[in-house]
Amino acid sequence: MANLKINGKTINVDVEPDTPLLWAIRENVGLTGTKYGCGIAQCGACTVHLDGVATRSCVTPLSAVSADQQIVTIEGLGVPEAMHPMQRAFVQHDAYQCGYCTPGQVCSAVAMLEELKQGMPSQLTADVSAHRIPITRAELRERMSGNLCRCGAYDGIVEAIVATCEEDVA
Repeated sequence: MANLKINGKTINVDVEPDTPLLWAIRENVGLTGTKYGCGIAQCGACTVHLDGVATRSCVTPLSAVSADQQIVTIEGLGVPEAMHPMQRAFVQHDAYQCGYCTPGQVCSAVAMLEELKQGMPSQLTADVSAHRIPITRAELRERMSGNLCRCGAYDGIVEAIVATCEEDVA
C-alpha cells in the first residue's frame, strides 16, 4: 500500500513497492495519458513530473517515491477545456503525428523550460557558469534528445517549445 500525491490528490494504491510508478499511475489510478514505450528509460514516453523534475516513470519504483512528493502527469498539466500553454502550442504547431509520445514530450518540455529558467546547463551550454543560458533551437533539441518520436515530428515539437518560451529563441 502506498499513498501518492498525483495531480494534487492523495491516492492510495495497493501495489508492491517495486512496482514501477508508470504502472501504478496507469493500472491502479487509471490515468492512461502517461505511456509505456521502452521500459528502460530511453524513449521518454513515460515522463511525468516528480516534484517538478522530469522523471521516467517506467524505471521509478514506488519505493523511491515518498508520500509527500508531488507527481504531475499530462492530465495534471491541463485538460482539453483548460490546456497548459505547452499543450496548446503542441496542437497549434502540429507537434505530433500519432500522438503516442506527446504526453511525455509535453511533460519533458515543461520541466526543461523550468531548468533553463534556473540556469541549469546542458551538454551544449558554452558557458556553464553563465547566469542566463542563451536559448537556441540547438539547445532545445539537445535538452529534448531523450524523448523519441517515431513519427519524426521533431520540427513541430521544437516550434511548440519556442512558442511557449518567455524569451526570444535564437
